[in-house]
Amino acid sequence: MAVSELMRTRVKICGLTSIDDALMVAASGADAIGLVFYEPSPRHVTIEQAQKIAQAIPAFVTKTALFVNPTVEYVQDVLRMVKIDLLQFHGDESPAFCEQFGLSYIKAIRMQADTNLLQIAHAYDLSAGLLLDAYKEGVPGGTGEQFNWSWVPACFPKPIILAGGLEPGNIANAIAQVKPWAVDVSGGVEESKGVKSGQKITQFMQQVAMR
Repeated sequence: MAVSELMRTRVKICGLTSIDDALMVAASGADAIGLVFYEPSPRHVTIEQAQKIAQAIPAFVTKTALFVNPTVEYVQDVLRMVKIDLLQFHGDESPAFCEQFGLSYIKAIRMQADTNLLQIAHAYDLSAGLLLDAYKEGVPGGTGEQFNWSWVPACFPKPIILAGGLEPGNIANAIAQVKPWAVDVSGGVEESKGVKSGQKITQFMQQVAMR
C-alpha cells in the first residue's frame, strides 16, 4: 500500500467553552481541541475556564490556544496556568513573536486571491503549519465563510490546516480538493455559538473518515 493511502486527515475542533463539549469532542476521535483566548469572540474562554477544560482532556488530544494580537504577558500567563500543547496565532503576529514562547505554533492566514502562500511559508518557516481561513474585513477568524479552495497550491512546503466554513455537508469535497494535512472546524458543528452539537460532530467525523 502506498504511503499516501495510509495518510488520514487530522481534525481540530475549535471554540470549546465547556468540559462536557471538550469530552464529547475527544470521544469523537478528534485530534485536537481549540481554546479561544480572544475576548471579542463569542467562543472566548477565561484562563480559569480553559484550565478546567484542559485538565479534563485525555491523553493524545492536542490542546491548542488561539490568540489574536496578544501581548507577550498574556500568552505567558495562559501558558503558566493552562497545559497547552500548541499555539495558534490569528492576528498580525510576526514570526519572531510566534517563536519566542518555546512551543510549537501554527499561523492563521486569511486567504485572498492574491495571497502569496509560498512567501508566507518562507517567513513562518519554523511554524508547524499554516491554517488557511476565509478573509472578512475586520474579523480575524471564525467567520463561518468559505474561501476559494483553488487558491491553495497543489504542492506546498508546509502542512496545511484547512478552515473557513467547513461543515458536514462540504468537508468531504474540501478534503478531496485541497488534500490538507488537517481541517479545523468550529461553527459548522455547533448548536449555537460556543455550544457544540454531538450530532453534527459525529456527522463531520464520519465524512472525514470516508476520505
